[in-house]
Formats: sequence, structure tokens, C-alpha cells
Amino acid sequence: MNIYKQLDKARRWQGEIMDAAGLGPEETPSRTVLSAPAVTLKAYGEAGPGPVLLLVPAPIKRAYIWDLAPELSVVRAGLRHSLQVYLVQWERPGPAEDGLGLDAYACSFLLGCLDAIAAETGRRRVFLAGHSLGGTFSAIFTSLLPERVRGLMMVGAPVNFGPGIGALDTLVAGGPRAETITEGLGNVPGTFLNTVSALASPRSFQQERAWDWLISLADFESFRTHLMVERWSLDESPLPKALFEDVVDGLYRRNLFMRGELTVAGKRALPEAIDVPLVSVVDERSDVVSPRSSLLLHDAVKSTDLQVLRYEGDVGVAFQHVGMLVGRNAHRTLWPKLMRWALARSAGN
Repeated sequence: MNIYKQLDKARRWQGEIMDAAGLGPEETPSRTVLSAPAVTLKAYGEAGPGPVLLLVPAPIKRAYIWDLAPELSVVRAGLRHSLQVYLVQWERPGPAEDGLGLDAYACSFLLGCLDAIAAETGRRRVFLAGHSLGGTFSAIFTSLLPERVRGLMMVGAPVNFGPGIGALDTLVAGGPRAETITEGLGNVPGTFLNTVSALASPRSFQQERAWDWLISLADFESFRTHLMVERWSLDESPLPKALFEDVVDGLYRRNLFMRGELTVAGKRALPEAIDVPLVSVVDERSDVVSPRSSLLLHDAVKSTDLQVLRYEGDVGVAFQHVGMLVGRNAHRTLWPKLMRWALARSAGN
């Protein structure tokens, strides 16, 4: 076992200690609709007349960042607005899943989830809300099957890649090809991804994190949320070998999606095929997912129903990149707007 896999296990063990201290997630009761080796689909509440919202997390760490605590839960925000809420939960891949790439994560897995939702609710079209790489997957899926998507919410999600656009893009441009890394690691451990992220953006992953710890000390609830996010950050999950290669070399290095040259599941994924309402949430200060990485999609899609919301940041979120999901300011202002955006576009199936 390589050192990074050992470190992943050690960090998960540290997380279990924090759970015992009462810093684990306080998740909304759910039921499992679909279960497969690499993906689980969770449903919340009972099927009702409201539109369906499918939450798509990044495949790094665990999905409960969308449902961290009752007052900081995108899941509960959707339920309060009478949406039918489902959450994709990416499972830790084993050696048998090392060949799963964008074909699986950006197409077949999401399609399987939508088919399961349709069987349960009778609704073939859903609102997709994706954060970070989960948003990237959602955009690619929508370009392939726009007829299955009612609207697309891109929450701090990158689609346009290249040197100078974001900190990770610049690091990838000067680094080795993905295959060089996966030859030694296989499925890529979370601790390795953490190390790379910290090297790419010390400001976002080290300095701002330390500053957030310091300023959140003045408020108990903010400090507790900071610690809960820190606990979540210990819940390591590796990326499948093939997915790491597809993302690093196909997206970050070659920008195939925005260039119209990405093929997924045997079909060309074209941004201009996206003909559904689109809203993007951006953080002007971010060097992890810069506005340049997100907003070029608005210029490329066919849809004319476009909106941009700006996230102003929070105290007590540890990483501003996930503050969009767990920040108190985000839940006071951002998520009510997003839920109303969906409700206004929810006519029909």
C-alpha cells in the first residue's frame, strides 16, 4: 500500500474521532433509491407535486457537504421550497472501478439516477445542481441529453480550463501527464489530491483556512461549522484512475469540452447543445474556480435563459470553495434565490 493510501486511512480515522466529539454531519433522513458499486442515489421526503432537484457533488470526499447540518443544508432548503430532492452519493471506488471515467460519471451514472427518479416520480426532466466537478459533470451530461434536464445550476463549477484561468489549471500545465501519476498510484488517493491542491493554491487551501479558523473563534456557531467542515475534509475518497486521467488530461490540460472536442459515451459533448435555463454561482475572489472558468459557458450555450449569482463569502466555512454549500450567508441569500429560480421554471414534466 502506498503512503498516500495509508494517509487516507489515517485521516478517515481522525474523522471518526471528531465524530465521537459531536462534529459529524447531522444529515436529513433519507432513503436509498439506487445502489451500485460506485454510486448511490438518496431521496428525501415523499414524492410530491414539486419539481425534482438532483444534487450532484464533486467525486472528491463525501456528498454530505450538501446536508451538513439542519440550518446549513441544501437538501433541507429544497424541501422547504417544496422541491423533490435527490442526492448523488459517489462511493469510494475499489480496484474494480479503476476504469470508470467521464463516460460513467458524466453520463451513465447520472442517466441511471434520472431513470430511477422517473420510475419513482413519473418525471423525466429534473433540475441539476452541481458543485465543483459535480457541476462539470452536470454540464457535460446536459450537453449530451438536454431533453432530460429542466434547468442547470452550476455552483462554483469549472468548465473552461487552461493556464492562468485557475490555480489548478496552471499547476497541471506545468506538471506531468496524468498517466505518469496513475502508473504509480492506480486510483488516486484523496491525500494526494489535497497535497496537489495546496501546492496549486496555498491561499485558498492554507492561508484562508487558517484565517477562517481564527475569525470564527469569536462566534460559537461559526467555529462549530468550521470544525464540521474540517471533519468532512478528512473523509477521503480516491478518484478512479480513468476519471483522474480524463479530468486532468482531457479537461484541465486540453479543455476538450469547451473546444467542442470531448467525446463521452460515444457521443460528442457540445456546449452549444445545452438549451435549458442556466444559472451560475461564481466567487469573484476564487483562484480555485475563477469566474473565467465558469462564465464562458454562458457564451457557448444555445439557451438564452441565463443568470449569474455572485457569492460574497462566509465566516466559519474553512474553505470558501464549499462555503456556497454550508455558509450562513449562502443559506440566507443564495439558496432561496436558486430555489425560486427553479420554481419559476418548473412548468411541465
